[in-house]
Amino acid sequence: MSKTIIELEKKLLHYIGKGIADFNMIRHQDRVMVCLSGGKDSFTMLHLLLLLKKRAYIDFDLFVFTLDQAQPGWDDRALRVWLDETKIPYEILTRDTYSIVKEKIPEGQTYCSLCSRLRRGIIYRYAAEKGFNKIALGHHRDDLIRTLLMSILYNGEIRSMPPKLLSDDKKHVIIRPLVYCQEADIAAFAQKMAFPIIPCNLCGSQENLARVRMKKLIDELSKENPKIPSNILHALGAIKPSQLMDTHYWDFRDLEKQQMIETLEQVG
Repeated sequence: MSKTIIELEKKLLHYIGKGIADFNMIRHQDRVMVCLSGGKDSFTMLHLLLLLKKRAYIDFDLFVFTLDQAQPGWDDRALRVWLDETKIPYEILTRDTYSIVKEKIPEGQTYCSLCSRLRRGIIYRYAAEKGFNKIALGHHRDDLIRTLLMSILYNGEIRSMPPKLLSDDKKHVIIRPLVYCQEADIAAFAQKMAFPIIPCNLCGSQENLARVRMKKLIDELSKENPKIPSNILHALGAIKPSQLMDTHYWDFRDLEKQQMIETLEQVG
């Protein structure tokens, strides 16, 4: 590997290791199902997890799961060769969610919501059937901050993609090891490693997605202040309920009572 690749790999390893440690993502004897979509993010995540497994003081299993959604042009031959050479156990499962999405969603509207819902259901069922207790997804730092802005601007909620999540049915723990990794570093690394990327012809072909608009907005703001992306990420872990308006997390109604208690404690 060239010096540039080595430097990128070292940087990405540092951040994926930090993410795993900060949120206790992987524990001894975990069985981790790595979701490999065929994109740059999941390829990079898998590569880094394989390196960490060799160096880790704990023992955990990695298994690769790829979902073939029967999209036109899908060709996983190079992917299979790569996985065989990597010598990691894997399965590529074919389920035609593409036809369902095309049938249900009118032309011009975004496919992401239904597509991800169908994909998530298949992933959860497979993990349960095979006995995996962790599911690793390839979302990175920039996915988290774009999702936060989308939630605020389009849904009126302060929420994003958590680094570690217990599914609604309490049966699955989802981890996102790349939470601290920048998309630019991932893209550069994936290109230099020449991973056999499989393009998404469904959501990837819809240029007017809100997520694309968020990317452009953040990129534009970052020209004035390069710290903006990292500041937004930091904000996700620096919530101050007393400075917001959610009465579920801060008792505004009895604030005066709290003031009196604190005053009496100081006097006493």
